[in-house]
Amino acid sequence: MLANGEMPMQTIAASFSMTVPGVSQHLAVLRDAGLVSVRKDGRQRIYSLNARPLKDVAAWVQEYEKFWTQKLSVLGEYLKENP
Repeated sequence: MLANGEMPMQTIAASFSMTVPGVSQHLAVLRDAGLVSVRKDGRQRIYSLNARPLKDVAAWVQEYEKFWTQKLSVLGEYLKENP
């Protein structure tokens, strides 16, 4: 949801079938992980996505993806030859 831009907590909470405090707890975990940031605008808390840590994880996973793609291809060939 936040990939489309910042959003007030109430709007985020309205999209889920859970309590507002429950959504708030989830957002707190994401905030602590550095994946979202929050600012106050009057009485509202406005959340926005911080995608940089996700890009770092994607780059890290991409290195392992090359390794596993090769290994799984070899396994697939072996299984075709040895049913």
